[in-house]
Amino acid sequence: MKKKVLAMFLTATLAMTALVGCGGKKDSTQTASGNAATAENPQDVSLKVWTSEEDYELTEDMCNRYNEAHPEFNCTFEITIINVDESVEQLETDPDNAADVFIMPSGSIPQLVEEGLIYPITYDADNLKSLYSEGALDACSMNGELYGVPFTPNSWFMFYNKSLYTEDEVKSLETMMAKDLGDDTYNFSCSISNSWYIEAWFYAAGCTLFGEDGTDPQDCTWNSEAGLAAGEYLIDLVNNPKYVEDKDGIGGSLMKEGKLGAICTGTWGYADLKEALGDDLGAVALPTVEINGNTANLANFADYKCFAVKSNTAAPLAAQQLAEFFANEENQLLRYQNTAVPPTALSLTENAEIMSDISTCALLAQTEFAIPQPAISQINEYWTPAEALGTGIVNGEITKANLQESLDSLVQSVTTQAFE
Repeated sequence: MKKKVLAMFLTATLAMTALVGCGGKKDSTQTASGNAATAENPQDVSLKVWTSEEDYELTEDMCNRYNEAHPEFNCTFEITIINVDESVEQLETDPDNAADVFIMPSGSIPQLVEEGLIYPITYDADNLKSLYSEGALDACSMNGELYGVPFTPNSWFMFYNKSLYTEDEVKSLETMMAKDLGDDTYNFSCSISNSWYIEAWFYAAGCTLFGEDGTDPQDCTWNSEAGLAAGEYLIDLVNNPKYVEDKDGIGGSLMKEGKLGAICTGTWGYADLKEALGDDLGAVALPTVEINGNTANLANFADYKCFAVKSNTAAPLAAQQLAEFFANEENQLLRYQNTAVPPTALSLTENAEIMSDISTCALLAQTEFAIPQPAISQINEYWTPAEALGTGIVNGEITKANLQESLDSLVQSVTTQAFE
């Protein structure tokens, strides 16, 4: 990985070249105001870009190559370090001074669309549809409009220790929990107290959150018979001495010490686990569970990180082109080679280098079972009640005796805002 850049921001005026755009782009482009921008008569454009510290130099390089690919614009870039988990709040706080192009989680699109803060991606739309999967495009869309260009899946799966479990054993959580790994070794770890993880058991049980397609703000069936069965399963799981809650890095530490059979996490955990376990590290989609007499795969949220454009950008065409350029096939591969970020470009699923990465393969395998994170603003009412439910189960405050009451309360909290 390239060395990190410590500066918090840099304004870089990038030189214009005489090269013609990549991919057979035309020399002439129409600006938002209707004035023609050409390679012979380029339009001066200033774009602000937010990126992470570890991607700073990579982003700088991509901006240089964007200028080479688009001689119709004479772009000046201001590149600032703002991480993806801060971008939405920063945009909402000060949209006038926010970046024109930035990375955000696709799950935040509904609220930003309703707030009028992001610009629809309409440039080269037909071509985009051929580059990415339907699920990735759906996750970055609202009301039929694309608002972000997906460049990496954002979900979780399961790593396991191959010296403790076989490939067949990790297909079923019941099989895993039944195995004796020794007195000082746990069998399984997850973050039940985290609302981004707990939904997997309720989805596996057949429950819905905001309807079958995630668009009904008045629907949540977590307090149904199926939801009660899922909650009872979780209570039994956390009370099993073979389970350890992955809180404050406990699960990861035990895994690296060889004292844990399997842990649920994402690609961000791969490097440390691989360094510790070497060839003993395996990665797979989440296992099946048996809830209320039915067997189904744990089905978690499917989210994507995407490049988006703010609604009040002064250069909407150039900004859209830059967002698409950041997320194109060439740059997704380059990003993977520099920072091991899994791609979304369909063509790269056949890339031998990428598919030799067990964490990327596991992530892509899990997307077959994952449920798109509901693309409505009502999802904002989900996170806190779901976290409270998981925390209550983990610390023992929620038991089978008061579980139904707790689930009823959760459903009321998750759906109430829709009626106000």
